[in-house]
Amino acid sequence: VVVPKAKGEILGVVIVESGWGSMLPTVVIANLAPAGAAARCGQLNIGDQIIAINGVSLVGLPLSTCQTYIKNSKNQTVVKLTVVPCAPVVEVKIKRPDTKYQLGFSVQNGVICSLLRGGIAERGGVRVGHRIIEINNQSVVAVPHEKIVNLLATSVGEVRAIRFHLKY
Repeated sequence: VVVPKAKGEILGVVIVESGWGSMLPTVVIANLAPAGAAARCGQLNIGDQIIAINGVSLVGLPLSTCQTYIKNSKNQTVVKLTVVPCAPVVEVKIKRPDTKYQLGFSVQNGVICSLLRGGIAERGGVRVGHRIIEINNQSVVAVPHEKIVNLLATSVGEVRAIRFHLKY
């Protein structure tokens, strides 16, 4: 993916580690700045894995090193990213047998914003950027954040999450 941008402009991506269940130990786009160069190019989505930046492999590198490579692209007018796209729609079901077991993620307005490495959610295929749509067969679409948190804290059984491509 070629990302054209102004010299001095940031790329406009937030990255996190791909996590325990990933095929490749690399970084994943966790957020795109709506007016940023990466979002404007229209070819990147939350959940995409970044394999390389300007020909430099990010596979196996620490998150801080990958962040430095991204920050260092600020003075370039074109950034070439090698990515593995995330599927446009992914459905994931995780089961928690008892509330004493943590689900292993943080949620903000129904969207997974961080994962506990090796937790129930990550092992079940949940990824940053997934949107929770159902908890124990109850839809949580358009449900206030506090109610989602309460449902998650007290629920045992099945949590269903779905991820859509987020286009800006």
